[in-house]
Amino acid sequence: MATPTGPLAGIRIVEFNAIGPLPLAGMLMADMGADVVRIARAGDADGGGRDAGNALLYRGRAVIELDLKTQHDDALALIAGADALMEGFRPGVMERLGLGPEPCLAANPRLVYGRITGWGQTGPLAERAGHDINYLGLTGALHAIGSADAPPPPPLNLVADYGGGTMFLVTGLLAALLSARVTGRGQVVDAAMIDGVANMTALFHALRADRLWSDARAANLLDGAAPFYRCYRCADGLFVAVGAIEPQFYRAFLAGIGLDADDWPQLDRRRWPEMADRVAAIFATRPRDAWTQAFGGTDACVTPVMRWDEVADEPHNAARATFVTRDGLTQPAPAPRFSATPGAIAAGQASTVAAVLARWSAAR
Repeated sequence: MATPTGPLAGIRIVEFNAIGPLPLAGMLMADMGADVVRIARAGDADGGGRDAGNALLYRGRAVIELDLKTQHDDALALIAGADALMEGFRPGVMERLGLGPEPCLAANPRLVYGRITGWGQTGPLAERAGHDINYLGLTGALHAIGSADAPPPPPLNLVADYGGGTMFLVTGLLAALLSARVTGRGQVVDAAMIDGVANMTALFHALRADRLWSDARAANLLDGAAPFYRCYRCADGLFVAVGAIEPQFYRAFLAGIGLDADDWPQLDRRRWPEMADRVAAIFATRPRDAWTQAFGGTDACVTPVMRWDEVADEPHNAARATFVTRDGLTQPAPAPRFSATPGAIAAGQASTVAAVLARWSAAR
């Protein structure tokens, strides 16, 4: 593999193949320069044949196919040479394979052992199956999303899987790696999606405590009730997103659609439904891109809602190369960006235990 150049260059990670938030965590760590080796079951290196999509999700790491029931020693040899391990099985699976925290930390006392699950390693639901929508439901976050007269919609699987899961796992791994560097001792990182989402709702608990947030759906500043913080349909059936919260942005927004801020007091909640209807009627008179042009160069916080097939060519995204194309596949570029040690995209490739151990040994 090419010599990594990102800020995590020199960090060695063993990733046990899984679904959900773990592949994204492995991708992020690899993009930042970590030498990530993915262990897959025999015949499952490409994630069950989904070659195109998983070329993206599995980018940047070597993959080794192992039967963990019969090749336990090979897996443990890799773990002994690694700085961190990531796994996303249900609680107890790694222990039954003989690769739980106890034997792994005995083989490598500096190891950071990262575990990602929906419910966590403990608690009444720890052994239960679940998905993003279930973890959102138990934290209260799902109750707050959507219109007042319909069930809450699934917000893709971005919030619990990737926000509460991937990002908290990566944060935990990085923190524990720093600790291991100082103390010489590794530890277990228990990243539960339900815990991560709970932390992400801190703002709304604070607003509730100050009586600034209602438990009613679509009745609050940030949940679609405010006519200046929601999406509107345009004449061509496409949408714009309006986020004009601050007073100066609100005034710029109303000026852009030909309304006078003095006639529409921003925080008069009684008039929000009337105002939303008026604004909707105005946006419906012109296509999305005409509104995009009209608000260009302003601080009105009005932006187009882009389709998947448009995002790479959107001018701001294009200028920053937020999306790149590799081997005919459009994908997000590495993030965040580093001034001295930029990350990079590398292709995944098959490898062997011997080759990885030799590479790691030579790098010491």
